[in-house]
Amino acid sequence: MIDLRRVPDRWRRCDVTVRDLPFALLLAVASLLPALHGQGTQVGDLPTRPFDALAVAVIALQALPLTVRRRWPAVCLVLVSLGFVGDQLLGYHAFSGTALPIALLSAGAYLERHRRAAAMLLSAAYVPLAVALHRLGATEPVEGFVVFYLALVLAWGIGSWLRSTRAAEAERRHRVAEASRTAERTRIARELHDVVTHHVTAMVVQAEAARYLTAAPARLDETLSAITDTGRRAITDLRHLLDLLNPDHGTDARMPSVGDLPGLVEQTRRAGQPVEFTEQGRPAESTGSAELAAYRVVQEALTNALKYAHGSRTVVQVQHGAREITVEVSTDGSDSRTASPGGSGRGLAGLRERVDVLGGEFSADRQPGGGFVVRARIPAGSRA
Repeated sequence: MIDLRRVPDRWRRCDVTVRDLPFALLLAVASLLPALHGQGTQVGDLPTRPFDALAVAVIALQALPLTVRRRWPAVCLVLVSLGFVGDQLLGYHAFSGTALPIALLSAGAYLERHRRAAAMLLSAAYVPLAVALHRLGATEPVEGFVVFYLALVLAWGIGSWLRSTRAAEAERRHRVAEASRTAERTRIARELHDVVTHHVTAMVVQAEAARYLTAAPARLDETLSAITDTGRRAITDLRHLLDLLNPDHGTDARMPSVGDLPGLVEQTRRAGQPVEFTEQGRPAESTGSAELAAYRVVQEALTNALKYAHGSRTVVQVQHGAREITVEVSTDGSDSRTASPGGSGRGLAGLRERVDVLGGEFSADRQPGGGFVVRARIPAGSRA
């Protein structure tokens, strides 16, 4: 049996000529009905002539070209115009004469090239038609010809308006799609930066320290084990990130949250950074992206501490409120010789954007006595 629910979708997938054919056939058949004889457009008020074999050809020339009104609008307009001229000069006044404004509207909407030339040519061709009708005894006053011409201009104008509206909508969709792609690329770059930079920095610091531990095999083995653990954690985090970027990922894929901060702090300690960690309050039941943002703030701050203040005391404070998460990471940095703890600033800039999107506040400043402090206030869901 035919699934009727799929019929509209299949119909939309058909070629435009197939979709326009039923209307053209319906107009042609309707024009041949006796009840509609002489009920079409009349320009010049010539006497109506009974239908004959030639009338069928005139009707077909006016109605059937509407099948290609969207595929070949210029061809459609020329054929329909010729049929309309024959219809008026012979006095059939067939109902298919309504095809002319439809063809004009379609040309205004779908004609891509030589639009101005086509409009000027049709306007010029209207004058000989009016003269020929007048010589055949038309009783229509000049005002009637002008009104009919303006009606045709209106049909063309409506088509042009539809064309411009369609173009504007296509441009809007293009801009939205481009903005979405840019935002997605930015998000991916930010996540990769946060994941890769932290783990690689920890591994580099640990590897540098291992060079000086050859005389202490136990400490060397501990440092190498820490490097291995950091590498495995990096691979795990990258897999989680790739699972989320994959549109076919399962629901078990997750990103880190504030619950993973103890592990992050411990990893940083094993890299040789003295870190004090305190957490106050309980996380709200519905925090959305706030927990991920809080985790990334701490991760980036610890990464900068490892890079530019290795060995200096670092304090991580996380406080959970009813409607926000407050994060503060301060590093003494007394031994740091770097001019800019943020390096290129890409990580801090990404954090600022991440927190701003959530409606929070972010700051990263030097401390008066040296060192660096990162603060973030991230709105979170309230408890139920």
